[in-house]
Amino acid sequence: MPRVVSLVPSLTEAIAVTVPGALVGVTDWCSRPADLGPGVVRVGGTKNPDVPAVLALRPDLVVANEEENRGPDLAALRRAGADVLVTEVRTLEQAFRELDRVLRACGASGRPRWLTAAGAAWSAPAPDMPLTRAVVPVWRRPWMVLGRDTFAGDLLRRLGVENVYAAHEERYPRLGIDELRACGAQLVVLPGEPYRFTADDGPEAFPGLPAALVDGRMLTWYGPSLAEAPAVLSAALRAARR
Repeated sequence: MPRVVSLVPSLTEAIAVTVPGALVGVTDWCSRPADLGPGVVRVGGTKNPDVPAVLALRPDLVVANEEENRGPDLAALRRAGADVLVTEVRTLEQAFRELDRVLRACGASGRPRWLTAAGAAWSAPAPDMPLTRAVVPVWRRPWMVLGRDTFAGDLLRRLGVENVYAAHEERYPRLGIDELRACGAQLVVLPGEPYRFTADDGPEAFPGLPAALVDGRMLTWYGPSLAEAPAVLSAALRAARR
């Protein structure tokens, strides 16, 4: 079994569930599953991993993502001789392909049941709900929203939510609150991560606009949560649109 360091929380969960014992290092943000085992070492954040600490674990493979991890850190790992597998996930189809690739590289003997279940869940007919134009903040102070080519935006599109800024030139544009309020959205979708929007922190910035508070893991993680995500997200969106 290869020794694997994961620098991506959602991939950490996927690897831990599918290939128990493969992980020797993860980031400080890797929160799933809750118990990764006593031998798994924390190696810093996704944006600032401790490169010497990663190398000290003698990994056979380091798993990363082009959006979540910084190029200079990955380049430093490669210069030191580490084998770094970098994923790109901007659509659901890409997520399924990359999960297959990562899990095979980590020693999975076949396609896990949760990944098959996720494919079935997302191939089912979408809930019969009217198309809704939405603004989707992912950060506050400053405000940042989903723009073009994002995994979360693709999931929402499949559930009948049209991202107002899907054609923006940036993937995560920073925009003023006055512009966001005037963008013509019918709904504001507020995920619980990366910024932790709550009922008391977020909806009040969009007076008169229905707010859907959604589980950030269901919207932004590509891993076992994908099997539950369509039902969980649809329920939150349906409740906000009533």
